[in-house]
Amino acid sequence: MTDAGINFHFDVDGEDFSSAGAASVEVKKNLRQLGFPPDVIRKVAIAMYEGEINMVIHANGGTADVFVLPDEITMVLRDQGPGIADVSLAMQEGFSTARDNIRSLGFGAGMGLPNMKKYTDAMEIETELGKGTKIVMRVKI
Repeated sequence: MTDAGINFHFDVDGEDFSSAGAASVEVKKNLRQLGFPPDVIRKVAIAMYEGEINMVIHANGGTADVFVLPDEITMVLRDQGPGIADVSLAMQEGFSTARDNIRSLGFGAGMGLPNMKKYTDAMEIETELGKGTKIVMRVKI
């Protein structure tokens, strides 16, 4: 890996729950091949998975870009969903706006954003109602 890093791009299909998590599995595999420590890989995989699931549940999909540098892994998740009405409320464990049919599938427990924050060293949320959300997460090496 050079100082310029390695970038991975993923399109997250908002129509298919069965493919949700595919990007996090791919990133996990790639980081293993690159020789990153297991604790770093675990953090990145959990944060990515939670973000992917949120994009499928709430935003009809989106994109995920992962930038791998020698000292940090940055994940940028973007969607064109409804936006987050109250970020501080959405960050509370157990708060969810998931529909009942989503909950019946075992998703929407309100742990997505809290887990994304818990497993990263930094997380920023930019959201605009009716326009979408951008989340940037960083894991230090």
